[in-house]
Amino acid sequence: MPSSSSSYLIFLPFFFFLISPSSSSPTPITLSLSHLINSPFSDPFQKLTHLTAASLTRAKHLKNPQTTNISTTPLSPHSYGAYSVSLSFGTPPQTIPLIFDTGSELVWVPCTHRYICRNCTSSTNTQIPTFIPKLSSSTKIIGCKNPKCSWIHTTNVVESRCKDCEPNSTICSQICPPYIIIYGSASTGGILLSETLDLVSRKVPNFAVGCSLFASHSPAGIAGFGRGSASLPSQLGLSKFSYCLLSHRFDDSTQSSSLVLDGELNNGDSKTNGVSYTPFVKNPVTGRPAFSVYYYVGLRKITVGDKTVKIPYSKLSQRAGNGGAIVDSGSTFTFMEGHVFEPVAAELEKQTAHYKRLTDVENVTGLRPCYDISGGKPVSFPKLVFHFKGGADMELPVTNYFSLVGDGIACMTIITDGVVGGGGGLSGGPAVILGNFQMQNFYVEYDLENKRFGFRQQTCK
Repeated sequence: MPSSSSSYLIFLPFFFFLISPSSSSPTPITLSLSHLINSPFSDPFQKLTHLTAASLTRAKHLKNPQTTNISTTPLSPHSYGAYSVSLSFGTPPQTIPLIFDTGSELVWVPCTHRYICRNCTSSTNTQIPTFIPKLSSSTKIIGCKNPKCSWIHTTNVVESRCKDCEPNSTICSQICPPYIIIYGSASTGGILLSETLDLVSRKVPNFAVGCSLFASHSPAGIAGFGRGSASLPSQLGLSKFSYCLLSHRFDDSTQSSSLVLDGELNNGDSKTNGVSYTPFVKNPVTGRPAFSVYYYVGLRKITVGDKTVKIPYSKLSQRAGNGGAIVDSGSTFTFMEGHVFEPVAAELEKQTAHYKRLTDVENVTGLRPCYDISGGKPVSFPKLVFHFKGGADMELPVTNYFSLVGDGIACMTIITDGVVGGGGGLSGGPAVILGNFQMQNFYVEYDLENKRFGFRQQTCK
């Protein structure tokens, strides 16, 4: 990976070569949301092992984003299990499928004919849809003095890398420094562009989008829907957005559901029928700026069957960036720190003692507990409920927290790092990360105007 200074020198002449000169409606906009199809596995054991590892990797970097002098976004290096939304940029518009991610803010696309994904298969590299700035008449490079440059860089970075700009002048020919986003073993880098986002019924000029020249381990771009200024909801000034996640089939199904963007403000306290709401919790910003993009919610307790699980209060309440729960569309399986997971798993195991544990399957998949449910009898697992502040209770269907991994074998799809009390575990950051597997077949609403998270169970189609 080149250093940020060398990257700057490489990107600058390249982009001047690539890019040569060449009133919104409040009506909700509906986009298509579908499974991201790129599974490298056909065997169910391999699929679940892959998804478990990817979910743990993402949890690690959501909890402990790397501290660097460049933009850092925690994402999974393997995106199978995520959801995809296609966005169109440019004049004329070019449509690019992107990973839908509420855990990050920057929207970035694979960019130019020379885009390359390292550590991706050769066939993947030839199939990646890329945005070509040279074919768009509305492409502009964002400059150092543009306020949007500070969305992805700290003030110190902008000042140190834009030294040729007059301090008191708003005019400067220097471009915004290139970004390099690092997420574990994966990365991407490029230049911030100002481009037209074409949403069919609405054209959004001067939308800030990352034009990535390279990526590693992650061939698809990202549609950041987090709470930061660079996110799509923030740039569009949305009052809310909502979606309904299709059931995970892991079979490369091409079905899709709807992602609805609502830009109408001043709705007051109006609520969607049948939806339970819980307020967003104030984000810990001081000293932990990466956490400011997350959607924190007040998880008060967890029940298994009719038993309330005893969980340390410090883990469910967040202080200074530690503990608490976030909602993350980019995570597949829900993650719980050891202090939360172990008592939940213990209570579940107590209530499912009539099934045979399959520790060999647990060792292969990384999931636990796993059970032998063969024999033809009806399967009976206790209900699992997340209880949120404000009285909103999310009761998960069994298919949202157990998955079949073979004939007569079922494993719980909530994960942990397996460590209690530190000692190398994933400490710090949110203690619970609610993943998309647990929210399949739920209508989910991010009410940004009223600062609350809503949900109701329904069949998504």
